[in-house]
Amino acid sequence: MNSHRARLAPMLYDPTNHGAAATHASLVAPAASVRVPKMRITFISPTVNMGGGTRVVVIYAQQLMRMGHSVRIISPPPRVPQLPQRVRAWLRGTGWSGDPSAPKSYLEGSGVSHHVLDRWRPVVNDDVPDGDVVIATWWETAEWVSALDPNKGAKAYFIQHHEVFSYLPVARCQATYRLPLHKIVVARWLKQLMSIQYADNVVDVVPNSVDRTQFFSAVRGKQSAPTVGFLYSTVPFKGLDVSLAALRIVRENLPNLRMICFGSETPRPDLALPNGTQFFLSPPQDEIRNLYSCCDVWLTASRSEGFNLPALEAMACRTPLVATRTGWPEEAVKSGANGVLVNVDDWIGLAQGLQWVLSRSDQDWRNLSSNAYATSALGSWEASAEMFEKALEHACRRSACSEIAGKCAYPLPGDPPARAAETKTKR
Repeated sequence: MNSHRARLAPMLYDPTNHGAAATHASLVAPAASVRVPKMRITFISPTVNMGGGTRVVVIYAQQLMRMGHSVRIISPPPRVPQLPQRVRAWLRGTGWSGDPSAPKSYLEGSGVSHHVLDRWRPVVNDDVPDGDVVIATWWETAEWVSALDPNKGAKAYFIQHHEVFSYLPVARCQATYRLPLHKIVVARWLKQLMSIQYADNVVDVVPNSVDRTQFFSAVRGKQSAPTVGFLYSTVPFKGLDVSLAALRIVRENLPNLRMICFGSETPRPDLALPNGTQFFLSPPQDEIRNLYSCCDVWLTASRSEGFNLPALEAMACRTPLVATRTGWPEEAVKSGANGVLVNVDDWIGLAQGLQWVLSRSDQDWRNLSSNAYATSALGSWEASAEMFEKALEHACRRSACSEIAGKCAYPLPGDPPARAAETKTKR
């Protein structure tokens, strides 16, 4: 595997400067294995990118490969933007969008088999090999997986968020959660939602984790200048507008406030960063920890989150968190112990939380930092991958009982000898 470490080149934010920092570093490729594959697993993904959803799918694909399974990911290329989309982009000040090129993604250098369709369209039977499990990873791919033949595998639905946003066809999105697919969710709140709203009580929870060989920090004290870090994302539910409102308040009280920000998109004029913000465009993955570690506090103002992996990564780098009550932070942040938790859309509360963390004595801040690190230290990607494997086995068992759609030919541990022999013959 070719890997590299690119030197970070921060940009003092200037709305007229659209330069890019270095591209991401490749993920570690799975170690070679001589074992006969256990399960034949296919992930059906939307267009892959540098987003957290793609990243988590790639991590599980790599981990499952290390466990001896045969894994591939199938996805369409980017959609060609239609005229209305091009006009909206031009009106936002981001320019006239042309035909899209292949986006950067976490698949690059990952070692995971990845098949890209000839054009943007649904994944159909001819695209998917026969297998043991086929996994939808987004509401639209759930529709595609539901339409596949049973011999493509037991049908599962990996749910990283409740995808019922106003910019999506909400009724269609909701309908996917009622399909006969085995659900695997990343947080307890999603499991509860699937039970309450969609009457599905057979759901596996597999929490995300953090790679502590990648995200770590030495014990440290406060920065010489108060420093806040945050993620730049224009997805509405990420609440960037709320973060910016909170930061404006804090900067009025702390004129020497330093702000560090990274993201996978160039800042837009309608969501401009405060002057002087150090912005990093798609920084290398093995350098992001340095950004987390440069901060006294990490800010996340999401209106809705399936999990919120950057929040966990920041804590692994010993950075306290100021966050809204959604996703993993709602379960993990204890105000006054490892950060501050406030209500969604409460930019005044976020500003007060930031100022509270930044005004702590060095020793009190060190206590917050230590507690944040301890919060992140529970679990591992290896442990989560084992849970994911068990969830896929659960899907196979449920398909054998016709509880969900699809068929699995994999002889599961504990199968009666007759069934094990039968499935081995089918393979």
